[in-house]
Amino acid sequence: MRSLYTVHGDEPLLAQEAADAIRAAARAQGYTERSSYTVAGAHFDWSAVLAAGGSMSLFADKQIVEIRIPSGKPGKDGSVALQQLAEQAVGNDGTLTLVLLPRLDKATRTGAWFSALESHGVGLQIDPVERSALPQWIAQRLAIQGQRVKPGDEGQRTLQFFADRVEGNLLAAHQEIQKLALLYPQGELGWEQVESAVHNVARYDVFKLSEAVLGGDPQRVARMLDGLQAEGEAEVLVHYTLAEDIRALKRVKDAMSAGRPLPMALRENRIWGPRERAFERVLPRLDDRMLARLLRAAHTVDGIVKGLKQPDWPSSGWQSLQRLALMLCRAVR
Repeated sequence: MRSLYTVHGDEPLLAQEAADAIRAAARAQGYTERSSYTVAGAHFDWSAVLAAGGSMSLFADKQIVEIRIPSGKPGKDGSVALQQLAEQAVGNDGTLTLVLLPRLDKATRTGAWFSALESHGVGLQIDPVERSALPQWIAQRLAIQGQRVKPGDEGQRTLQFFADRVEGNLLAAHQEIQKLALLYPQGELGWEQVESAVHNVARYDVFKLSEAVLGGDPQRVARMLDGLQAEGEAEVLVHYTLAEDIRALKRVKDAMSAGRPLPMALRENRIWGPRERAFERVLPRLDDRMLARLLRAAHTVDGIVKGLKQPDWPSSGWQSLQRLALMLCRAVR
């Protein structure tokens, strides 16, 4: 094993499993003592961590030193301390240092302290399981416990149903999978068994709504909006997400009309990652007339969610948001 591991990402289940795997491997190699430190602000005292990381344990041959930084911001003193710990880890067979971090932005990942951790140890980036990959992830987890869905269309329908019930809540998804192992023996699971056992524990992120809308998936869009409403999400924030997508599509389309190549127009408007791929797919399907109609609709719904009545539109903010979202969803299909 290496003497330094850094786990960073915003998916608690997968981060926990990665850390558990490192601890288990370390215990198997004689790292029997463990100390844990949580950095809870800029005034955290790093002296104890540095002392632990730089010394052999008094009570065991080898030790694990865990450092949790929930904010992802160690501060000035922490930055210096982490660089020192990274250097101490080289050749230190008596101490395994495990640093646990949330998802980090690009600026943080290029900082001196994180670069030191990466260069002197092993970095594990924990990415979330995207909705499109969730059915396969569920199938793999079922296989680990000796279960599987029926082959063919019924099995695919079962996995899609399961994914709809647990979207955005991977820890609960893991628990629902484990529940199936308690309820049913190993082997094949039918639709009725999964439908009756798996609870609706989905949690919806307003920023994932953009993915569903631009993906042209009206059923998922309607389900997400219902979930966001039930969770008490602010109508104004949901509207902002939808309206910003429409405005960004219009800006990129205008830039292309002015002679900008699509990749340049996307970069200038700060569109990248999965959103960039979505824009590349949907922009050819949108003409100026449709974009103008969508902009007018977004302006109308802006007034509705702020309490204004608009003719020919529902008075309910959520109903109007659903109508706007489905308009855009239909336009890009």
